[in-house]
Amino acid sequence: MADNFTNTIGRADLGASLIPDEVSQEIIQTMPESSVILTRARRVPMSSAKKTQPVLAALPEAYWVSEGALKQTTKTGWEDVQITAEELAVIVPIPDSVVDDAKINLWDAIKPLIAEAFGKKLDAAAIFGVDKPAGWNVTDILAAATAAGTNVTQGTGADLAQDVAKLGQKLSEKGFAVNGFASQPGLNWQLTGLRDANGQPIYTPNLTQGAPASLYGYPLNEVRNGAWDSTKAVLLAADWTKFVVGIRQDITYQVFDQGVISNADGQVVYNLMQQDSKALRVVMRVGFQVANPMTRVAAKGTQYPAGFIIPKAGK
Repeated sequence: MADNFTNTIGRADLGASLIPDEVSQEIIQTMPESSVILTRARRVPMSSAKKTQPVLAALPEAYWVSEGALKQTTKTGWEDVQITAEELAVIVPIPDSVVDDAKINLWDAIKPLIAEAFGKKLDAAAIFGVDKPAGWNVTDILAAATAAGTNVTQGTGADLAQDVAKLGQKLSEKGFAVNGFASQPGLNWQLTGLRDANGQPIYTPNLTQGAPASLYGYPLNEVRNGAWDSTKAVLLAADWTKFVVGIRQDITYQVFDQGVISNADGQVVYNLMQQDSKALRVVMRVGFQVANPMTRVAAKGTQYPAGFIIPKAGK
């Protein structure tokens, strides 16, 4: 028999089951982004669906009195602002076979993404009025700031640094002190290199993971959860102590293996038991309100604790 030195077992001689492709169990995704409203606004617990917050509505006055003259009177007063918790919820059904065959824990992977979606919904409603619950009975921040005249159009100053300073001045003239900012994604790159009148950088990037950057010494949160509308606003400056988030029920996660999911017409579209599935139900009850007290330097009804840098018309 002739010698044969050419035979070899190659990759084509083996099935895919003998040489399987490597599958990474690491999910490539961005880190879930938090809510700027939940991060910056004052959080208060709610023991019921509604909570009343007194807000200063009238300021007392004092008078000089000449010798022997009569002393005058004054008064002060408060108005009640009501925080109403509304429900934010979603259901995520997944077949059991998909959960069993997945290389990762799907429930653990989904939970932070749902939390991010809740934060997006809250930010969009509070800042821009998108799908804002009627029960909140509050004007969104952009509309209220526009009515109060605290906004600055981008390009009013020589650069963005002067626009931010002008915005801070407007809020001071209303009697409020800026203690933090929120902005469109990517604004940090526009701010890098800008300096104030003394030649000092106005923007300091965050050096610690998870910590916000600094603008004029105050924290700056870029809103990267998808809620920010860059066609309407560039930057938000605020006295965040005047914005209140009421938490009646923090985010809860519950997995069901029985039950049905119906559409708006009452038709059953998913039967967990019959279709061998489970469903993750996520619920949060949250309210939003603005405590807009009267100040010494602004006429009643003209004050507001926030303002925006808005894009130029047609930009």
